[in-house]
Amino acid sequence: MNLSRLMILGLLAERGPMHGHQIRRTAELTNAEVWGGITGGALYAELRKLDGEGLVEALREEQVGRRPARTVYQITQEGRLELVVQRDAALEVIFGSADPVSVVLLFAAGTDPAELRDRLAARRRRIAGQLETMTAERERLTGLGVLPPEAVAAFRRGELRLEAELRWHDEFEPQVAAARPGAARVAGRVARIPRGASGTGGEAR
Repeated sequence: MNLSRLMILGLLAERGPMHGHQIRRTAELTNAEVWGGITGGALYAELRKLDGEGLVEALREEQVGRRPARTVYQITQEGRLELVVQRDAALEVIFGSADPVSVVLLFAAGTDPAELRDRLAARRRRIAGQLETMTAERERLTGLGVLPPEAVAAFRRGELRLEAELRWHDEFEPQVAAARPGAARVAGRVARIPRGASGTGGEAR
């Protein structure tokens, strides 16, 4: 599964021909980097790769004023087949395969609970800020009447995931505060954790 690929093919299939700048602006306006890790650079690189694979094709060149000419792309029939593959793979995922926080807690938390507590508190503040920004943006766009139901659902899903992370912090951080020095060290004494039990890593197949 490739989220940049999924986004590009989905946009071209639903909205028609677009150039790379339009795709990047769509990613920016929907905060794709926050919820999907999709950056502008990744989108441009993936667009070139899709073109090389014949999944999209150049339709025409557009130039506005003195700005550089931009290539407008459209999805091909092969691209539509690839879109189905990518979409089905994405919908099968329950949690992403990488869970950096669990790796830290299990193997690299360190021996100083106070330091871990400070770092977790900083992480919680970042999450709270992201939640506030996402909620405000959803409310703003909803007020303008520009969000279809699917977009509202995507925003709410992101908000609920952030809220769940905040609840986890509120539950776990008092335990860290009460821990003795050296209590965070777990390397070599970790029981086998069932697949997906850490909050990520489990995928439905």
